[in-house]
Amino acid sequence: MNTAENMRKIPRQSRAQDTVDVVLEAAAQLLEACGEAGFNTNAVAERAGVSIGALYRYFPDKQSILRALALRETEAHRRAVMAVVEDGASGVSRDRAIIRAFVQAFAGRNRARRIAASAMLAQADHAELAARFSAAEEGIVDAQGRPLTRVQAFVLSRAVHGAMRAAVLEGADFLQSQDFEDELVRLGRAYLGYQV
Repeated sequence: MNTAENMRKIPRQSRAQDTVDVVLEAAAQLLEACGEAGFNTNAVAERAGVSIGALYRYFPDKQSILRALALRETEAHRRAVMAVVEDGASGVSRDRAIIRAFVQAFAGRNRARRIAASAMLAQADHAELAARFSAAEEGIVDAQGRPLTRVQAFVLSRAVHGAMRAAVLEGADFLQSQDFEDELVRLGRAYLGYQV
């Protein structure tokens, strides 16, 4: 599922893309401030300062806005992770940078993140979502310097990602805490055989 599949019309000009960006930002703000109860297309259009017709030009309903918002943040997270991987960071610094990229998604708007992620996951192609991050799994080695097998990389990434996803979906108050980051790093490092 890509962002285009959620939209009626694909923005081709920068002004149209700006409108979509404003709508998605307004949606995130509204979700954070009011939760699902205050979230509807009229409220999003009003907060974005666009007409309801302009909103409907791109989004057929509020679910499509939620999915597009989640996919936008997923893509931003993927780019941040790839920047860490391409930077050549390794070891604990790489682990922390990848975890921080996830934690900092949605600019710390955890309520908006939970609602948008739930909407996206309800209809997502999970294999496609996982494929977006497969490059981050490449090049991981264990404490003896051996590359991980495909199965080991899968188990490690899904264990860490599963804990992070659960923290989002369950509304854990420690999602952005140093303790949570430390525990995720410990989990990964212990699996790789490092002393923690």
